[in-house]
Amino acid sequence: MQEQTILSVRGLKIALGRKQIVHNLSFDIPAGSTLAVVGESGSGKSVTSLAVMGLLPEGLAKVEGSISLQGQELVSLTESEMRRVRGGKISMIFQEPMTSLNPVQRIGDQIGEAIAIHRGLKGHELRNAVLDMLRKVGIPDPERRIDNYPHTFSGGMRQRVMIAMALACSPALIIADEPTTALDVTVQAQILALLKDLQRETNTAVLFITHDMGVVAEVADRVLVMREGREVESGPVEQVFSSPQHAYTRVLIEAAPSVAGKLSPSKEPIETLPALPMTYQGDRPVLEVRDLSVRFAYRGGFLGRAIGQVHAVEKVSFAIGKGETLGLVGESGSGKSTIGKAIIDLVPRHGGEIVINGKTVNYGNSDSLAALRRDVQMIFQDPFGSLDSRQTIGSAIMEPMRVHGIVSGKELRERMEWLLDKVGLNPNRAGSLPHEFSGGQRQRICIARALAMSPKLIIADEAVSALDVAIKAQIIDLMMDLQHEFQVSYLFISHDMAAVERICDRVAVMYFGELVEIGRRDDVIGRPGHSYTQRLLSAIPITHPRQRHLREKEPGDMQPPRSPIKPIGFEAEQQSWGKMSEGHFIRRPVPSTVAGESISRKTA
Repeated sequence: MQEQTILSVRGLKIALGRKQIVHNLSFDIPAGSTLAVVGESGSGKSVTSLAVMGLLPEGLAKVEGSISLQGQELVSLTESEMRRVRGGKISMIFQEPMTSLNPVQRIGDQIGEAIAIHRGLKGHELRNAVLDMLRKVGIPDPERRIDNYPHTFSGGMRQRVMIAMALACSPALIIADEPTTALDVTVQAQILALLKDLQRETNTAVLFITHDMGVVAEVADRVLVMREGREVESGPVEQVFSSPQHAYTRVLIEAAPSVAGKLSPSKEPIETLPALPMTYQGDRPVLEVRDLSVRFAYRGGFLGRAIGQVHAVEKVSFAIGKGETLGLVGESGSGKSTIGKAIIDLVPRHGGEIVINGKTVNYGNSDSLAALRRDVQMIFQDPFGSLDSRQTIGSAIMEPMRVHGIVSGKELRERMEWLLDKVGLNPNRAGSLPHEFSGGQRQRICIARALAMSPKLIIADEAVSALDVAIKAQIIDLMMDLQHEFQVSYLFISHDMAAVERICDRVAVMYFGELVEIGRRDDVIGRPGHSYTQRLLSAIPITHPRQRHLREKEPGDMQPPRSPIKPIGFEAEQQSWGKMSEGHFIRRPVPSTVAGESISRKTA
């Protein structure tokens, strides 16, 4: 028996103004199946999904061709007719749940709105229907959380709320537009598993939009690869992965990292050590972090007094050698970004020492701070947010050199133009503003600005996480080339294991504010010793649909985390370390007698 076709698109053409965005696109999605539309930014995949939802700007967008949902033509429908289709027959899960949810409306009311409109439920029936959806998507304690606001949920939990909204009216089609891009690999794995389970229960068709071929290998039945608004390849997922016909498809597949089926967890440590040795690669350490602790006041009660402390970072030590890259990985809330900010004085330190080139940084001394800011620079995740929108890029690069008196006059502009050339940008564009550049180009500008001070260390905080696969590869290659030329060291903070595997010499793993494993890249990624590292790596998407069965093999139980919230004055005991091999160490597990209840740093 032939499967019922839920969505049929034929000869779709989309123009925004005079620019043609999508060219003659055709595809079908049967009931219960998932079509993954893959491509980089600007390929037309998200515009296609908005056309299906009827959300393209009226008067600006011109849509030609056929979009048929269960036999009903959507292109010719009026806005009032489309409103009856949206939410009831088609639902959409967006990339960023926080901007998609109303911050001043309780999540129960937001889920209930669609149910009330399309299913006509009221009162207790409506509340019970919302509670049922929250239970389906795995929201803990739904009776209490139904009346909470979006900001009280973690990123993964907010995405679960979005899925509950999408499924509330049992739609025939769900469009998932990059629903896991902003999530950590462990949360991403949970969300993908949840979507697959719910799809099996409801037999819903899914249009899954992504640029990550690892995610495609996990969830898709068929694949459609788009580039510059055109289809370059399509077919069953196993066929496309086994024998890709187009060079662009091969680039996307090769960019997806995976350790599925490759992990060889290490056995018991060969030696127990009282403290972590300060290991690094290179002639001498550029950075030494010694017993760094960062704590924030935890307030509660009627007057909002400090009733405890959040131990965001707890006695973390590591070193980075000259020309070396240390990757700092972990889930959101693990403390990895806090470490980077603490080093450059963006958050206060509770304890510990920071040593740059053999000199301890005195954060209370202006000369010591000035030297720190010359020697250590930071590249942030969002290049647009870290550039002044009203300042030309040439001025942004020259400003720190002028402030610190490194160069002046004609030499100042010459060095700025030389830096732009080094990062692959035309020096003639020095007078342009940040909005005139693409995301990848803006990140190149930030790299040029960081290099302007001739730093010894660059802290890259999720510097490539928001970029497309192709642009990400270009930026990583650029960073590696510049490192080789200038012998600069990197602290590479990321949850993107593809980038970490490519650029890092050694890897350090953070878990609830503590360093739990550190060693050479191949040792930590290929032979993880700590149970959390094994869980983190096992959540990385697979590289081929044939590996889906490996997801059934769960790693061993993970040590329960200790609450990051402690009474004021609490001091953690010094942990011992186990040596797995030369330069590879793991933190000894916390005895179960002192392991507390798991309390997430974010309310979830």
